[in-house]
Amino acid sequence: MRGQNHANEERCSPDLPMDRPTPARAYGWMLGGKDNFQVDRNLILSVSEHFPEDLDIARQNRLFLYRAVRYLARDVGIHQFLDLGSGYPTENNVHQVAQAFQPEARVVYVDIDPIVLAHGRALLADNPYTTVITADMTDPEQILTHPDTQALLDPTQPVGILMFSIPHCIPDDGDAQRAIQAPLQWAASGSYLAISHVVADDVATADELTEVITGLGMPWRTRTPSQFASWLTDLEPVEPGLVDINDWRPDPDQPPLGECPPELAPYLGASAGSRRMYEYGGVLRKP
Repeated sequence: MRGQNHANEERCSPDLPMDRPTPARAYGWMLGGKDNFQVDRNLILSVSEHFPEDLDIARQNRLFLYRAVRYLARDVGIHQFLDLGSGYPTENNVHQVAQAFQPEARVVYVDIDPIVLAHGRALLADNPYTTVITADMTDPEQILTHPDTQALLDPTQPVGILMFSIPHCIPDDGDAQRAIQAPLQWAASGSYLAISHVVADDVATADELTEVITGLGMPWRTRTPSQFASWLTDLEPVEPGLVDINDWRPDPDQPPLGECPPELAPYLGASAGSRRMYEYGGVLRKP
């Protein structure tokens, strides 16, 4: 059944994958987004039955995005950003946060989901400092050599590379590490990486979550904090380092999120009673 607040599936482009969930649409729904399909909603509802804290950590990740981008733009003075796996545009997007502190901050959004391209370009039509491209994170050369990337970003100057809640969507460790490392190698010294990854403290729980989500049709791999952190040892962590993102410079006065969908409201706050999975990340500097 489709409610009034969801995307009109019949009118969507045939290029959009409608027979399987996508991270951008599923994540967007948890933030209150309306452009999603029943297959995306079914994924989130099914995962939430097994791991009810899923909703909280998605929303916590969006709050972390605001704090991390604000830090980079306001406190460090970064004025160009590469947002890898940006997802569907919602409230307090990267360009809105960055340009509040750096009015001419340049942002390239990247996502594999065509719906992000369609809606992102409509949203950004009047913003000359921001663009969105469709590309696969496991093919970083495609992203870094894209004409729009080259037009907006100067890799000889520090870049804010953003990968919020993305590496777990790349199941192969080698592909995931390359998706992180290639942009860092391309960017100048003094660049920053803001990143988060869904983790579980023990391998059994990580494997259980992986099995649940992959069984529902989405590529995924939950890792442990130590597995993920081992990929980032060449970088300099910004205090407080890699942590549960709720503990990364919390700010009770930051802009709140919009309401979540009514179907998901029963899961709000579930993370207070369970920590089997959580979002782990931080901000790190390239020496």
